[in-house]
Amino acid sequence: MAEIQLKKVAKKFGEAWAVKPMDLTIGDGEFVALLGPSGCGKTTTLRMISGLEAVTEGRIYIDGKDVTWLTASQRDIAFVFQFFALYPQMTVRQNIAFPLESQGMPKEQIKHRIDEVVAMLRIGHLLKQRPGNLSGGDRQRVALARSLVRHPACFLMDEPLGALDAEFREAMRAEIKRVHLAEKATTVYVTHDQVEAMAMGDRIVVMSAAVVQQIGTP
Repeated sequence: MAEIQLKKVAKKFGEAWAVKPMDLTIGDGEFVALLGPSGCGKTTTLRMISGLEAVTEGRIYIDGKDVTWLTASQRDIAFVFQFFALYPQMTVRQNIAFPLESQGMPKEQIKHRIDEVVAMLRIGHLLKQRPGNLSGGDRQRVALARSLVRHPACFLMDEPLGALDAEFREAMRAEIKRVHLAEKATTVYVTHDQVEAMAMGDRIVVMSAAVVQQIGTP
């Protein structure tokens, strides 16, 4: 996996600050929660790490490599969104296989990687179904499997449980943390839910009004 470093990273839209200059180092294998209300800059920070949003100033390093101006596809990251972003016309197996097929991976390797993540997330019984037939919790497990299957250096999660009801959220919190510990994956997790941040994060970055106000352990 990889260390993520943000050095004086900032983002402006016109004259308005979305994120004021911030320094943050996320250790190799660490789970860091970005916590704050809507509009505080946490999702913009995540999007800058991913390459989906260009920085206004500062530098971003992943595993010691300057990735500031690399595209999202050139950074070894996986993104998990609040809304599941699965292909409705594909089966669960096809959804999970898609990132590997896009890279031209041999079929035997694809099967091996799918078998691994399916066993980890206990979704083998879903493989022939289509996303529209699944519960919200199962769709999020499939989205997680599709991210895990590539063995990325970093996982970036933007309110991945926000669309689930309370019962599913609690179960999926435990699931994501279990996968994190098993994979030793560097994870940045955006949430506005203090309980979620306290339960999952090794460290919490508290943001408000485009500013990092506090960084510390739960």
